[in-house]
Amino acid sequence: MKKHCGLFVTGTDTEVGKTIVSVALLNMLKRQGVSTAAMKPVASGATKINDHFINDDALSLQQAASIDAPYAQVNPYVFSEAIAPHIAAAQAGVEIDFEMIKQSFQSLAGQSDFILVEGVGGWLAPLNRQQTVADLAIELELPVLLVVGLRLGCINHALLSVSAIEQSGAMLQGWIANKVQGNYPCVDENIDAIGQRLNAPLLATLDYLDDVARAMLDIRLEPRWI
Repeated sequence: MKKHCGLFVTGTDTEVGKTIVSVALLNMLKRQGVSTAAMKPVASGATKINDHFINDDALSLQQAASIDAPYAQVNPYVFSEAIAPHIAAAQAGVEIDFEMIKQSFQSLAGQSDFILVEGVGGWLAPLNRQQTVADLAIELELPVLLVVGLRLGCINHALLSVSAIEQSGAMLQGWIANKVQGNYPCVDENIDAIGQRLNAPLLATLDYLDDVARAMLDIRLEPRWI
């Protein structure tokens, strides 16, 4: 498969701000005149609209990208229940097929300068009986951006995630510290503790703000990424 310019956004857990970061990146690149495409290949938790299930995160990515792509291409696999995706797929009688995801990916990447793919859950979340989010990132040959949700246990979660990313053979381009709790103590000390133990740069620290404010924040990307 041809390599494309882009990023695979993963997180230390679910609900750590992957979509907020992804939308901020897409908005920033759009302001710079870079044509962008976005995917959330697998999503759990959706609302039925006009006989189709729609996931809020995937919809946000679709709207933030500069390429006007059909929802089904942005989010090939969507399930109604907000549960682990491999369980949701099994309950729906569906097997998540990487070849189907790659077809959508190749089409979107071919129309844009930069493609962003957002994972589901954390790095090792299962997607089917044999493959995980990590396997998908490797299959798509994208460098990885890790979103760390700053809350109790985040140091351990960050270091374990980075260890798994490195062991998988993926390239970690950097990490983002996201203050997901407004009253979390010793935030700066936690960020320092993580940063001192990683070989990847801290690209941004997102304060505990509303989603609109977060989406306007700039994240430092090196020119070679785009």
